Amino acid sequence: MPIDLPHIIDGCRKGDKMSQRRFYEHFSPKMLAVCHRYARQEGDAHDMLQDAFIKVFQNFSKYDDRGSVEGWVRRVVVNTAIDHLRKHKYQLQQTEVNEAIHETTNAEDALDHMELSFLYDVIQSLPEGYRMIFNLYAIEGFSHAEIGEKLGINESTSRSQYTRARSQLKKRIEQVYMEEKIYKDVI
Repeated sequence: MPIDLPHIIDGCRKGDKMSQRRFYEHFSPKMLAVCHRYARQEGDAHDMLQDAFIKVFQNFSKYDDRGSVEGWVRRVVVNTAIDHLRKHKYQLQQTEVNEAIHETTNAEDALDHMELSFLYDVIQSLPEGYRMIFNLYAIEGFSHAEIGEKLGINESTSRSQYTRARSQLKKRIEQVYMEEKIYKDVI
């Protein structure tokens, strides 16, 4: 059954608990998936989600109906996830771009054979700092300058973390691709 989102948004602005509940039920599954990309554990993802929706409801007056409400909520969720990781002392290695390892692989060919769940698992296996930068840049669309500002790091550190994350992802994808190819050749 379709929901009347403008009516629900109006109710949320007025502090109506039923509207807030319907809003939460509508957006929480997608936003929990966003939280999972940043959290290592299920409980952390749920904590991020809860904190984010508290901020959403407290700041509904700041949503000005320009752009999608889902995009606005997503920004709140991402910023809350970053705050949560900061509070729990994530660590980024301060490195320069020229220190990052650049390797070419067959990862692009392997992507044709990947399942989405595998790719999600590979991203989740990245060290926390690499994973956060990868998510912010590749998935959320932040620039390295914006990431640097949000996280209080140099833009070059964001670039090198992203490069290292990509390198690790490529290595893992290539490894699985080669294992699959060898398996198929044996059979």
